[in-house]
Amino acid sequence: MTSNADEEILTLKQVADFLKVTERTIYRLATAKKIPAFKVGGTWRFSKAEITEWIQQQSKGGKADKT
Repeated sequence: MTSNADEEILTLKQVADFLKVTERTIYRLATAKKIPAFKVGGTWRFSKAEITEWIQQQSKGGKADKT
């Protein structure tokens, strides 16, 4: 069972703060589909659980989304 923290939905700014990068960097990653994201009413949203998983894949040198 997942905790509420894992089900948390983050804004672009929150993800930028979480990853210690600029909002522009997150925007570019999202539009290029290089980071897990979805749009709600025209604004980007991110699942904290998916972002955490994505970080783990990146740290392993995972090229999962390179097909």
